Amino acid sequence: MEYYNMTIAGLRRALPICRVTDDLYIAGFVIFGDPELTTACAKELLGKAPEFDYMITAEAKGIPLIHEMARLKDNQKYMLARKGPKLYMRDIISSSVKSITTAKEQTLYLDGNDAELMKGKKILIIDDVISTGESLYALEALVKRAGGTIVGRMAILAEGDATLRNDIIYLEKLPLFNADGSIKE
Repeated sequence: MEYYNMTIAGLRRALPICRVTDDLYIAGFVIFGDPELTTACAKELLGKAPEFDYMITAEAKGIPLIHEMARLKDNQKYMLARKGPKLYMRDIISSSVKSITTAKEQTLYLDGNDAELMKGKKILIIDDVISTGESLYALEALVKRAGGTIVGRMAILAEGDATLRNDIIYLEKLPLFNADGSIKE
């Protein structure tokens, strides 16, 4: 297996290069189990964050990041868009998404209580990696349906066309790869 070495929030990491299609490969970035990197990224992102009332992320890879950001921000409450409705959720709102790292379309679900808290509030969208923007669009739709105002979109890494967007705050660019492991131009 080939790896792509990069520095993120001052820490060096080797990311495995993973096949998406025959001619598209990505560097797999997972913060699960890496509290050192999660904390470093959370601190850097908070230093760049606009003023906000609440943060939201999609299940699952953004959870450690948003949790650490909330902890560092005086244990602030945050919202989680789930991949499936849970028994305790009431008055659920939903939005569908097709992400580069998922095989099929998924639906994100937001608890009505969280949606009510977001109404009229400044919401910061958090993710680990933004690539195609599909997960981001689904989160934006949930925030808008809840009546929140999106004040920012943040991620640790931006990949592919996301690096060209001027509405995303991120720490590092993550390239896309060819089948031979070379960086796509």
